Amino acid sequence: MKVLILAGGCGTRLWPLSRKSYPKQFLKLNGDESLLQQTVKRFLGVLSPDDMVVITNNDYKFHVKSDLNSYGIKNIILEPYSKNTAPAIALGVRYCRDKLGCSEEEIIFVSPSDHIIRPEDSLAGYLQKATNIASEGYIVTFGVKPDRPETGYGYIKINNSDKLSKEKKFFKVDSFTEKPDLETAQSYLNDDHYYWNSGMFAFAIRTITDEFKAHSPQIGDMLEVEFDEMVLNFDRMPSISIDYAVMEKSKCVALLPIDFYWNDIGSWDSIYNILDKDEMGNVKKGNIITADTQNTLIIGNKRLISTIGLDNYLIIETDDAVLVAKKGETQKVKDIVNGLKKDGRKEIEENVTTYRPWGNYTVLEEGPRYKIKRIVVNPEEKLSLQMHYHRSEHWVVVRGAAKVKIGDKEIFIHENESAYVPKSTLHRLENPGKVPLEIIEVQNGEYVGEDDIVRVEDVYGRQG
Repeated sequence: MKVLILAGGCGTRLWPLSRKSYPKQFLKLNGDESLLQQTVKRFLGVLSPDDMVVITNNDYKFHVKSDLNSYGIKNIILEPYSKNTAPAIALGVRYCRDKLGCSEEEIIFVSPSDHIIRPEDSLAGYLQKATNIASEGYIVTFGVKPDRPETGYGYIKINNSDKLSKEKKFFKVDSFTEKPDLETAQSYLNDDHYYWNSGMFAFAIRTITDEFKAHSPQIGDMLEVEFDEMVLNFDRMPSISIDYAVMEKSKCVALLPIDFYWNDIGSWDSIYNILDKDEMGNVKKGNIITADTQNTLIIGNKRLISTIGLDNYLIIETDDAVLVAKKGETQKVKDIVNGLKKDGRKEIEENVTTYRPWGNYTVLEEGPRYKIKRIVVNPEEKLSLQMHYHRSEHWVVVRGAAKVKIGDKEIFIHENESAYVPKSTLHRLENPGKVPLEIIEVQNGEYVGEDDIVRVEDVYGRQG
C-alpha cells in the first residue's frame, strides 16, 4: 500500500487564523504538532516513510519540507497549479507508477492532511480492511455515522440491502450529496442509510485509472503519459474534486463504516468540540480572563482578552484581525472571507507573520515610507543575496549572531549591534550559529513592498 497525503489546500474556513499563505494543515491546533505532522505520524506505525507521498504546491513547498524534515518523507510532489483533488490524486497515482515502481494492482490510500482522528492509531486497523475491499475492484470510501445534523459535511447514501456487502461489513454506495441545509441534514440524521463523507479513499491503481477514463476523460487521458510529461501538461486537466470527477458517477464505490472519532475541523465550532474545556465549558488559549462566561471558545494572541456575560460564543484574535461569532454560525465565515476578497483586503491572503524557508518575519509597524519587522533566521540558514531599488534597511541584532554581507564587505554583528544597507546595494543576512537569530529591521524609502527585491543568488531556488 502507498499513501497519498493531500497537503495543497488553501482553505479559509478557519479565518483569521488560517489564511492562503499559511493554511490549517500547518497550524498547531491539536497539540504541539501541526495537523500535517500528525497525519504523517498516523501512518508511520504501519508504513515506511518511503510508502508515503505528500502532494502540495509551490506556495507550500517549504512549509511541507520544514514540517516533515524529521520524519524521513522524501516523496513530495509539487503541483504546478492548484487544481482541486482529482488532478492531484491522478498526479500522485502516476508518480507511484513511474517513480515508485508500483503495479496496477497496488492499493493507494488517499488522506487529507488536516483532519483529527482519535485514538491516533485507530485508522491503522482499517487499512487492511480497505485493502481487501479495494482488491476486489472497488473504490473504498470511509463513512462516519452522523451524530448531529451537520450542514458542513457531504453525505453518502448506502444500499444496505446487499447481502454480500453486509457479510463483508461494507456497503455499496447509492449516491453522494453535497452539504445540505439544516432540514435535510436532520432527515439524514434520522435515516440509517446516510453517512458523512470523510474524504478518505482507497483503490487499486487499475480501478481508479479505469474510472477516470470512464467519467473524467480529460484526466484519464493524462494518466496515459509519464509523470514528468503529466506535470508539464498539468494545466490541461480540469479543476475538479474527486467527488465530482469520479465518486458521484462510478458504480463501483463501496463504503466502509468507521467507528473511531473523526473531525475535519472545517469550522470554529469543530475546533471548540475537540479542545479541552474548563468547568464552565470554556476553551481558553492565551491571556484570557472571563466572568460569567460559559460554553465559549476564546483564542488569543498577544493581547489580554476579557469577557463578561457570554454564552455560546467564539472569539479568535490575531495580530491584525478579530473574529466574534455565535456558535453554530461559523459556516458563514466564508461570507466574511468573500467580502474581504471582493474588497481586495490582504487579511485573507497574508498573516502578519510570514514564513520563509530560512525562518519567518513579522511586520510590527508600517506606514508611508517605512516598515518595521522582527526577523527570525533559523540556525545555519541564510537569506538570498539580494538588493532593493526603493528602500534602505537598518538591522539591529536582538538575539544571536549574524553574518552580514553588504556590497564587498562581510562582517559579524552581535546582540545590540547594527548594520546599515543602502539602496541598490547587494546584501545577505545569514545565521552561522546554533540558536535562532532575531533582528529588528527598519525599512525606509519611497516604496517598501515585498516585491521590491532582486535575488541574485538563493540556496532555496527562488527567483525575484
